[in-house]
Amino acid sequence: MLDAQAFSDFDSAARAVLGFLHARIGFDLWMVTRTEGQDWIVLQASDHGYGVEEGNVFRWADSFCCQMVAGYGPRIAPRSDEIPAYAIAPIGRQVQIGAYIGVPLTDSSGSLFGTLCAIHPTPQVETITDELALVELLAKLLSTLLNVDLLAAEQTRHAERSRAEAMSDVLTGLYNRRGWENLLASEENRCQQLGYSACVISIDLDGLKPINDTKGHAKGDELLRTAAQVLSSAVRWQDVVARVGGDEFVVLGVECDRSAGEQLIERLQTAFRSVQVEASLGIAQRNPSLGLFQAWVEADQAMYVCKRSHSKV
Repeated sequence: MLDAQAFSDFDSAARAVLGFLHARIGFDLWMVTRTEGQDWIVLQASDHGYGVEEGNVFRWADSFCCQMVAGYGPRIAPRSDEIPAYAIAPIGRQVQIGAYIGVPLTDSSGSLFGTLCAIHPTPQVETITDELALVELLAKLLSTLLNVDLLAAEQTRHAERSRAEAMSDVLTGLYNRRGWENLLASEENRCQQLGYSACVISIDLDGLKPINDTKGHAKGDELLRTAAQVLSSAVRWQDVVARVGGDEFVVLGVECDRSAGEQLIERLQTAFRSVQVEASLGIAQRNPSLGLFQAWVEADQAMYVCKRSHSKV
């Protein structure tokens, strides 16, 4: 039986739905997933034999769900090997699949968010197709709660930015390191719950120390303020910009997939060149199984590789 109290948000509702469907229908693996570009991200999993965990990422084009959403296969396939689109799907060569259930989850615009789906290693009786109306109803319920949570996440993000204004760098007006770490942790929670993509860009000004040594700290401060203005003008409204060290800046690309991240770092590089400020930049995409703080570490590493290449020129 489904507990109505468990439906307080998308995350808890997804867990309740997966547990209910496993108890009612069976199947070794039930999942709530999100599609993001080429990635198929596991947000919730009720696994009883496949070894799939929350945060696992698979290739969307390889999945049965991709074929189902495109209309090439049914939402319930008691014998999935009899469906041509499922029989040739690459995921079937990676794991044993004898039966499949999948329905789309959509956002408020009607666009695909992900899927509620299940697989089992052996074929099932034809009567499981009678459960389609129930599975679709639960998927619609999850989609409704999802859209409430997506809106709430946006409102929470605005409130967090307002509170973080107190944690700003006096010289540049950007968030300081404490504000950055607080906002990064909050966004990581949203990424885990709702499957958002994100990236971190690390920036180091190449010429601050020589300017401080030869022209004085007033000129150095002017460079820092210029860099802050460049960064603020080049990012999108939802992104976060912070100064986390003497000449070190960071950008959090919110809801930013790989393509958008590449466009963002190109805009930053172009903006720095336009004001003749030399900077080393490194970017890292959030890996759902590692999180944003690890992406920050990887962006720093990429930035230092860039910096070393500049020093050799």
